[in-house]
Amino acid sequence: RMLTKTPGVVAQVFLLLSIVLVISIAVIQINRQKSLSPGLKYGIVLDAGSSRTTIYVYEWPAEKENDTGVVSQIFKCSVEGPGISSYENNPGALAKPFDDCLNKVKERIPVHLHKNTSAYLGATAGMRLLRLQNETAASEVLASIQSYFRAQPFEFRGAQIITGPEEGVYGWITANYLMGNFLERNLWRTWVRPYRKETMGALDLGGASTQISFIPEHFQYYSNSTLQVKLYGYEYNVYTHSFQCYGREEAEKRLLALLLHKSRASSNVDNPCYPQNYETAFTMKSFFGSLCTQSLRPGNYYPSQLVKFRGTGDPALCQEMVSLLFNITACRDREECPFNGIHQPKVKGNFVAFSGFYYTINALNLSGHFSLSDFNSSMWFFCSRSWVQLQFMLPKFEETYARSYCFSANFIYYLLVHGYKFDAETWPRIHFQKEVGNSSIAWSLGYMLSLTNMIPAERKLIQLPLKPSLFAGLLLLFTTMALLCLLFLVYLCVVSCNQKNISHVEQVFTPE
Repeated sequence: RMLTKTPGVVAQVFLLLSIVLVISIAVIQINRQKSLSPGLKYGIVLDAGSSRTTIYVYEWPAEKENDTGVVSQIFKCSVEGPGISSYENNPGALAKPFDDCLNKVKERIPVHLHKNTSAYLGATAGMRLLRLQNETAASEVLASIQSYFRAQPFEFRGAQIITGPEEGVYGWITANYLMGNFLERNLWRTWVRPYRKETMGALDLGGASTQISFIPEHFQYYSNSTLQVKLYGYEYNVYTHSFQCYGREEAEKRLLALLLHKSRASSNVDNPCYPQNYETAFTMKSFFGSLCTQSLRPGNYYPSQLVKFRGTGDPALCQEMVSLLFNITACRDREECPFNGIHQPKVKGNFVAFSGFYYTINALNLSGHFSLSDFNSSMWFFCSRSWVQLQFMLPKFEETYARSYCFSANFIYYLLVHGYKFDAETWPRIHFQKEVGNSSIAWSLGYMLSLTNMIPAERKLIQLPLKPSLFAGLLLLFTTMALLCLLFLVYLCVVSCNQKNISHVEQVFTPE
């Protein structure tokens, strides 16, 4: 009996232990699993502007927030040389300057992710003008870029010329994204839409065009100039307009053409927007070669002829000449029509002004937001300085930009006040800013954010406490042990019952 009881007790203990272990392993495997991020994704955007090309590298978690990646800028590199539209006569030469920046980009992105990293080139107003002027040359420039990127390890998605409204709305997306107007983290560190937070308008000043974008009071009245944007599960109706030939560089070319047109001399011209005692010379082609100045081109136009410009540093006359660049009469006193006959809603809310706006304001020793009177006094003081004085005033002195800051300031004043109708009350709502954190305010980030809506999110990976093979092996081992113990106990029960029956029969048939 003792021998029978001992194996039974041992079998029961092992049965219970096996059942407990099977349940424990299953519970641990289910409840202690961890969700792992599938990692980071990378994207490359080449901002091919009229004066230069800038390469941006962005990264975001592979699992997305409401179909839009939470994107951040991790690298920025300016390509040496002019913008790609300058290579119209030699498109094969534009690839070489890209090498230095692309090699740095390759170092910033893990090698095993190169082939899965999408790269996009977006060309702006400089290429838009070239396409209007010479479509064949524009196509050859883009084809040269396509050929160059075929030899790169990245997944090049193409080079395209984006429209003015697209450039404007992508800049608006960037500004509001960086200002936290689309997403913010709550107390539980999850991304949520900010409660009752207003979006900001965006003002972008490039080399060949300028853009204004904001959400108007009644967007349905401006449906022809409104783009619908969907980000993080919400829709926004954004008014946007791009003014071709109103970028800083093209506007200055128009000023030089106008000054020559109004001058009695054909080779020596006074420029009230250049500093006193500054002199320089340009070929006629350098400013008359643009599509923006063709209407002012003289009959005796010789592309290689030099024209000398002498700075007189006259703020009042500079402002008067700048005003002639704006076609105010096209509106004919119509409401909400700033210039060039374009219907624009009244500016509303706060604005961020970046790119050329920021650099000019910085040269005037201003920053952030300030009053219109402060801007005017700083502009007047700056424009009255001589060329020698200017060299000691600027934190970073480069002749090409230094000589033009007075013109740029007057142009910005006329564009914002007489063009977009900002006044003394609304001017302080404009915040002049270059970047937020480490991210540049430029259309390229908005472009990347929009593109991530088309990039499929990856599922989260599950990390288990035990490897599947080990989990299955342990489960099989202890389940088998439990079954064997159960069978052994059944066997013991059967043996015990048989022994009882035999004992009872023996007692019945045993004589007294």
